[in-house]
Amino acid sequence: MILEGVVTTRNLDGSANISPMGPVVDEGMRRIVLRPFRTSTTYANLRRVGAGVLHVTDDVLLMAQAAVGTPDPLPRLVTVGEMLAAAECGDLRALSDDVRDALVLADDVRDALVLADACRWYAFRVVEVDERAERVSIVADVVRSGRVRDFFGFNRGKHAVIEAAILATRVAILPRAEIDAQWAPLRSWVEKTGGPQERAAFEYLESWVADRRETRGDAPG
Repeated sequence: MILEGVVTTRNLDGSANISPMGPVVDEGMRRIVLRPFRTSTTYANLRRVGAGVLHVTDDVLLMAQAAVGTPDPLPRLVTVGEMLAAAECGDLRALSDDVRDALVLADDVRDALVLADACRWYAFRVVEVDERAERVSIVADVVRSGRVRDFFGFNRGKHAVIEAAILATRVAILPRAEIDAQWAPLRSWVEKTGGPQERAAFEYLESWVADRRETRGDAPG
């Protein structure tokens, strides 16, 4: 099945790339299949480094910002090695399998970046890349995992933000009327069931879409 999450990878300069992504996962979360576009930073980073981290999070503001750009400010990030070491000494509410193996992890995994406030995280290593289609198929094995906090859960407002983020990424390819028709009920769901985070995320996306339309000179309708 597809799991909506957030993937972190390292850019060429060592900084973090944060991208919402819906990989195909198995029930035991042992193997994942990502399908980034060839032009994406995530694809370039995974092709170069071969490792990253998939996160399960209920922070829809982060997901909204990452869908259309770089979150500002950046969320707190720690390396997999630091997360496992902290779990061992009890500095973070994180659990992992075989935390004592942190010292013998290969550099690509040990240095991968974890969102410190994610609910769960899964560090993975790429084992297969299929570049025959426009969207690359990247098969990866999960090599370490951990839990930081309970998953709050999704309501209609959180779901609406995720759907709005997907629509925002398609503003350049979908007709304005089609986006507007789908946008209105999403706004209603956020207003009725969302909290401060969901409203802030939706307002952020609305502003981003409006800016892109103004830049392109889109006409209403």
